[in-house]
This record gives sequence, C-alpha cells and structure tokens, in this order.
Amino acid sequence: MPGTFEQLLFARAFARSKRLQSLIGIYSDYYRSLSTRKVRVQHYPPALMIEPTNICNLSCPLCPSGNGSLKRARGMMPLSVFQNIVDQVSKHTGMLILWNQGESFLNPDFYSMIEYASSRDLYTMASTNASLELDHRRIIQSGLSKIIVSMDGFSEDSYNNYRINGNYQLVLHNLQELMRSKRELGSKTPIVIWQFIIMKHNEHEIELVKQAARNMGIDKLEFKTVQIYSKDDLQYLPSNHKLSRYRSQEDGFELRTKLLNRCRRLWTQPVINWDGELSICCYDKDLSFRIGNLKDSNFWGLWTGDAMNRMRQNVLLNRAAYPICRNCGEGIIQKLHI
Repeated sequence: MPGTFEQLLFARAFARSKRLQSLIGIYSDYYRSLSTRKVRVQHYPPALMIEPTNICNLSCPLCPSGNGSLKRARGMMPLSVFQNIVDQVSKHTGMLILWNQGESFLNPDFYSMIEYASSRDLYTMASTNASLELDHRRIIQSGLSKIIVSMDGFSEDSYNNYRINGNYQLVLHNLQELMRSKRELGSKTPIVIWQFIIMKHNEHEIELVKQAARNMGIDKLEFKTVQIYSKDDLQYLPSNHKLSRYRSQEDGFELRTKLLNRCRRLWTQPVINWDGELSICCYDKDLSFRIGNLKDSNFWGLWTGDAMNRMRQNVLLNRAAYPICRNCGEGIIQKLHI
C-alpha cells in the first residue's frame, strides 16, 4: 500500500501544470547536458532540500553535526526565510525535503514550516532521530506527506552504540505514538518510515527489526547502507559485505560503483542551508563550493547562475576531481531490499 499511496501523493503534488512542465523539462535539460557535455538548465528543480537547522541533540560518530566536525556556523532558519523560499519555488517545484544536517524538530518553527509548505500542496518529507518530545497529533494534522524515523537498533545496547546521547525508549515510544495517532485520527499521512542504518554492531538484528515493524504496523521499513569518511570508520561496516556500499582495501575503502561524470542532484535536488546559503547538494556539508545566498539574490538567479553552472560543467568533465563526489550516493545502492 505505501508504495502505491506514495506514488499517488507524488502525482498529486506534480499535477499542477507548471510543476509537471518543470519536472519533465529539467530531466530533458539533464540528459541533453549529458549528451552534449555542455550544461543546460532552463527549468526549476523538482525537489528542494531545506535545512531548518544544522544543530543536533545527538552525537553520532559518523555525522558531522553530531561529532563536531561540521565547519559551518550553527543556527536556525527563521520562519520568514522559509516562507520566502516556498513562495519563490512552489509554483514550479513539487517536493520539499525538510532536513540536511541537524535535527529539524529542534527548530521551534518547524511545525509551522511543514504546515505552510503543505498549504501549497507540496509533497513534504521530514526526517528525525525522534529522540525528543514530539507533538504526534500536530505532525499527523500538519499535512506532512512522509516522515522518516531513524532508529538503528532494536535493543538499548545496539541503539546506544551509535546514537550517542539518544533515548531508545523515547524513540520507540514516538514511533508507536505516530502510528497510534494516525489510526485515531483516521489519517493516511504522513507515511511513517522506520529507517535502519546497517552497521557491524546491529546487522544481527535485521530479522528482529522486520518482525517488530510488522507488529507495530509501521508503514514502511527501510534498510540503509552506512556512509563512512575515513579508515577509522571501517569498524562500522557490516561483516556481510553485501550490506555495504563500499569495498574495503588495504589502504582504505572505495565505493562499489564506478564513478561516472554525471550527477542528477546538480539538476534536480539543491540544498538551501539554514542561513540562506544555496549548496550544490547535501554531500557538500561544509559549503566547500560557494554558490550564493538568498539574502543577496533570488533562487532562480542562483540556480541558473555562473557559479552553479560552473560546478555542473566541471562534474560533466571530471567528477572524480572532487572528494565529496568520490564518496557520494549518486548512482549507488543506498537502500537495501532484504
């Protein structure tokens, strides 16, 4: 059911003619760019990732926000800035991904952000570690299309191994209450996703998690491969290599998939950080490539401007030149069907 229902929600969001034209048009731009190796961008992206905050309440060892390695200033996006972004893109863009670095629900205006975006008939997605108090009924009634709850363990020990400073019982409670509130309110949305990142310390729990998700009536369970950044992180890769996106080597690791000179994200899914800075994608966590700020320009000007197009052109010619691209999810299997 969730798969078909998700497709219906997506189709509704893109039923508006300008959004559908942008969706078809930007993919046409992308494939023409691949064919000619010359950048063409004449349409809005179908999806936009917006960062409500890059502050987090957890200290997960592989997360730049949680482990303290994130170099960007920390802060919260004001509701007025969010509303301005939505006003600029909502005629042409059909999907908003409401997270990047940080825990979105820490932003006191986050519920209002969801409600404002939903009032424009956008397909909205939120992701949370759920290790904080949530207003379950307001989430259900907000119009949110989908919510991802990250819980990478089905025991205190395995959960706490990675989700440092998290509260396993609170996360479990929030998952159960979201499903209960949906039933109580008779709502099909948001679709509740339990996301489980597979690592060495929790891979033995896969079957337990499947059964638990069925027992709780979770809409969808997703197993995701873990992203690592250095040789020190190899300890997190599962022993079953089929559950990893990497090949281990004597001197480190590499992605299993061949790196091609292409990237759909640069045409279809940019990021606006909490302070209004446009980022090329969610893998540029520290804003290594400056595109511009919405305080100084409008979205369309930055999206089709020289800085963004220069990055697109460089990736079409030599994507491997960029370290963030060499460890990117583009073209690899991140979600496992097991």
